[in-house]
Amino acid sequence: MTVPSDPQEPQETPQLRLLRRMVMLLTAVMIGGVLVTFALIVIRLSDRAPTLPDQIDLPDGARAQALTIGNNWYAVVTDDNRILIFDKTTGKLKQDIPVN
Repeated sequence: MTVPSDPQEPQETPQLRLLRRMVMLLTAVMIGGVLVTFALIVIRLSDRAPTLPDQIDLPDGARAQALTIGNNWYAVVTDDNRILIFDKTTGKLKQDIPVN
């Protein structure tokens, strides 16, 4: 009666070893890509919101319907069909544009 010797592990072929390494590399690259994408989304969404004035003094009887902010100005569209453009730093009315 013969006693079987230690079973030998199957040898890994060079092509299989290359394939295994490529799959591991692709997995690492994909994980890194997901992390970078997540970080960029978080950074982009955490940017400061535009600064809005605490109070806007509108002419008598005008009520604001919309607000648009530029670099050095902000514009208020009123319910009486006007666009009022204010200076952002001083809050003074710069221009009154009637809309027909």
